[in-house]
Amino acid sequence: MSSPATAWLERHQIPCYLAGLAAGAVVGTAWPTGGRLWEAAIYPVLGTLLYATFLQVPFTRLIAAFRDVRFLTAVLAINFVVVPVVVAALTLPLTLSRAVLLGVLLTLLTPCIDYVIVFCGLAGGDHRRLLAAAPVLMLTQMVALPLLLWLFVGPELADIVDVGPFLEAFGVLIVVPLLLAWGTQTLAARHRSARLGRRRASSSRNYAARRTRRSASAAMSAAMVPLMTATLFVVVAGQFPKIGHQRDQVLTVVPIYAAFLLIMAVIGVALARAFRFGPGAGRALVFTGATRNSLVVLPLALALPDGYAITPVIVVTQTLVELLGMIVYVRLIPRLLPAPS
Repeated sequence: MSSPATAWLERHQIPCYLAGLAAGAVVGTAWPTGGRLWEAAIYPVLGTLLYATFLQVPFTRLIAAFRDVRFLTAVLAINFVVVPVVVAALTLPLTLSRAVLLGVLLTLLTPCIDYVIVFCGLAGGDHRRLLAAAPVLMLTQMVALPLLLWLFVGPELADIVDVGPFLEAFGVLIVVPLLLAWGTQTLAARHRSARLGRRRASSSRNYAARRTRRSASAAMSAAMVPLMTATLFVVVAGQFPKIGHQRDQVLTVVPIYAAFLLIMAVIGVALARAFRFGPGAGRALVFTGATRNSLVVLPLALALPDGYAITPVIVVTQTLVELLGMIVYVRLIPRLLPAPS
């Protein structure tokens, strides 16, 4: 049973996130020279957030997640087949600078693996399925992203992007939190099994693993909202001062991001019905197709050459648009995919 503080945070997640965004904008405006400090804080804050996210993933159920072939197929199809086509339709007719285009592509081509779980749960979706699929989505997008960027940008991508910072960000932000989360679950389960005695060790391991997952999930559920709020604050505080100086370029991508959310809602609902998913799985499919991994790819944007200083700002702009869009999604998607009466 969750504590009163945890229950309050769960009920007020969206206001907390918006407060983090607003506070970051105020601090960024009042202290524009502090951008480098906030940017330096992105890695530790975001890494902690992803550790908390992965700690809730029941790694012992990953095999079962792979057995859920229909849902996993739908998730991979909407994110790596449908989304690139939608992004092409939204960007190819427009004349965007290379730096702006790269920011849009980095964001829209990478599916979210963290707060999508929160918003999916708020909308009554099957967030457990998304949680189990999170490592698969993360690894798939890191393999697919270079290929997709090459298809959109062309061979000159190699002259723009240095693979070193990309690999560093992947290792620090994905591999390390993932291994730490797996190690935490494994050690905790072994410790609990040892306490229950050798005679019942075999039967107690599963029990211990379940108890560990429940305890870790409860603790991380309580921490997720403050961690996400802190992440949004740090990101916006570091990038918001740059928005005012490049307002025209920022405004050009807002309609793209808004249109993406609208289109993916329609496509997601259609695919959920085509796959004959129930309301829980259907809503999860819509949310994974619409939410993007802007916070995770931000360090990749920050690693680009000096001529691409606008790219991180374009990435952060998507976060602002998406969070506002999620307020609508949480109320709209349950109506489009209602639970049986």
